[in-house]
Amino acid sequence: MGENMSVPARSTITLDVVNGDLTLGQHATVKGTGTPQAIKVNGTIYCEGHDTFECNVTAEGFEAEEKVTVHGDLDIKDNVEVQDGSLEVYGKMNAREIDVDDKLYVSMGLSAEDVDVGGSLYVDGNVKAGDIDVGGTFETKGELTARSIDVGGKVVTEARVDVGTLDVGGAAKVAGGKIREISVGGSFESTGPLEFETIEVGGTVNIKGKSKGEEIEVGGSFKVEGDLEFREIDVGGRVEITGVAMGGELEVGGRGEVGALKLYGALEVGGSLEARKATAEDHAEVGGSISTVEGLTARSIEVGRRAEVRGDLRAEEIVIGRDAIVENVYGRRVLLRSGASANSMYGEEITVEPDCRVNGEIRYTRDLRVAEGASLANAPQKVDKLPF
Repeated sequence: MGENMSVPARSTITLDVVNGDLTLGQHATVKGTGTPQAIKVNGTIYCEGHDTFECNVTAEGFEAEEKVTVHGDLDIKDNVEVQDGSLEVYGKMNAREIDVDDKLYVSMGLSAEDVDVGGSLYVDGNVKAGDIDVGGTFETKGELTARSIDVGGKVVTEARVDVGTLDVGGAAKVAGGKIREISVGGSFESTGPLEFETIEVGGTVNIKGKSKGEEIEVGGSFKVEGDLEFREIDVGGRVEITGVAMGGELEVGGRGEVGALKLYGALEVGGSLEARKATAEDHAEVGGSISTVEGLTARSIEVGRRAEVRGDLRAEEIVIGRDAIVENVYGRRVLLRSGASANSMYGEEITVEPDCRVNGEIRYTRDLRVAEGASLANAPQKVDKLPF
């Protein structure tokens, strides 16, 4: 059988191996043997509070109250539990499960299956864990690998991350890497390129560098300082992408600003969108406003009632809704509904309904229908070839 050992309060003792449990009274200090100094406990360590280990520590389990300090590595086979207090490890820390009510500090690497810290978690080295749950602040200077992270306060990492799910109620700042699912109620920032599957943003997101994602849902604001590859973006708030945005579908109910937009799917703008150039291989629908420098190109384009488009429109079929305002229109079949206005129109078949106004020229190759009451600044011209 193992032999348990107790260390009296406010005493200092040197130990090598304890073949049982080790109990420390308050303000006790334990030193080890060898180089570097170490102690091995073939049982559980119990600390009554304000205890110090001046050595590397290996044990089956670790239970403590109030504050405990380890000046060395802490290697626990099973669980670490600190009630109503904090744990400081000036070395590496390994355990199966960690539960600390207040604060956990590790000066080097931290490895565990589950980490639950009620207050704050600070790690100066790398972190490798399964699930991490922090009620307050979580900061690490090294690389972070975890299955899931749930933080009620703040997360800050200074190196790359590889995380399954990240749920942040407050603020998160990472240095790039991979995160499968991100849910942000407050703010999220990546200072380096980020690869992800889904982001749900109720607050704000800012990503720097060329990044890649799948589904992005923005109720607040989403900004990428660089290029972004994606499958689907739904913007209820604001999106800004300074580089090239390349993806499947973009739905803007709020406000979007993009350097250049390339979609293999559809574009739907109910709010406002600004881009140097926008291309959609499928349908484009504008219910609000869109402004481009080099134009909007799609398979078909529909501009809704009272919508406004600045920049050229190019598509096989283009429908300009009632009272809408557009500039130059290039299409095979073009319909300008009642009350709409355009600069110039070019198409094979063009229909202009009553009360419309065309301020520039109209050129067509096959058929032109202009209703009474339409206002044309210049006489239409039938041509053999269109300028596109």
